[in-house]
Amino acid sequence: DLQGFTSLQIMKSNESGAGRFNGACLRVSHREPPWLIELHFNALPVCGLESLKILAFETSTELCSAALWLDGRIDAREAVAGQRHSELLLPMIDALLVSHGLKAVELDCIAFGAGPGSFTGLRIACGVAQGIAFGIDVSVIGIGTLAALAAASQADRVVCCLDARMGEVYHAAYERRGGGWHEVHEPSLCRPDAVPELPAGAWTGCGSGFAVYRAALESRYGGKLTHVIDSLMPHAREIAALAAVEFGRGGAISAELAAPLYVRN
Repeated sequence: DLQGFTSLQIMKSNESGAGRFNGACLRVSHREPPWLIELHFNALPVCGLESLKILAFETSTELCSAALWLDGRIDAREAVAGQRHSELLLPMIDALLVSHGLKAVELDCIAFGAGPGSFTGLRIACGVAQGIAFGIDVSVIGIGTLAALAAASQADRVVCCLDARMGEVYHAAYERRGGGWHEVHEPSLCRPDAVPELPAGAWTGCGSGFAVYRAALESRYGGKLTHVIDSLMPHAREIAALAAVEFGRGGAISAELAAPLYVRN
């Protein structure tokens, strides 16, 4: 029933691989709170993962998002939360489950954005993941926020930088190989003028670090950046897609072992 909703096609891709989608529909609900935005994705099939139900959420930046991997499809919600993640996340999760007639006990796994990012946001995501997982006796998967950025970029060679404040960025670089992601540089904390060098070739830069320190980063990379998406933020839809693949690999862990990836001490 689409009455009361406006639909807009916002993404299309015919390429395969984890974290890629062949269609998305954004629905702005006129019956939900005004901050709630629904995003519906058709995830391309990943062998053996179609029957999974995974709840995922991401709170490492000012954007708060939650998503469900539902038998090969992704349904998501997002809101610009500022400092209201703890207020918005649980109602957002509840709205997702209710909209699909799901109970938490029907979930196979809980996934969360593990970091790096806002310390408070990371603690919220990890704590909520552990609380739900303990309550329904399922495992958890922590997905790196920078890996989620790479998956969202739709590029094959990605350098991800999130603004870490204090004149620094959270940095990592990834390359798509054989349908999966290879970590070229692991997540680290760097000054923009001292980020690790990139291998030769064309790279896409993404994340808020480029919005704040673009000149310094472009100078450091010496012309290797062919495209920059400085507005891209970690999102639960990529957390869900990457978690589905990780679950299939046996990468889920017990809730008590879940922990944020702070990078900065």
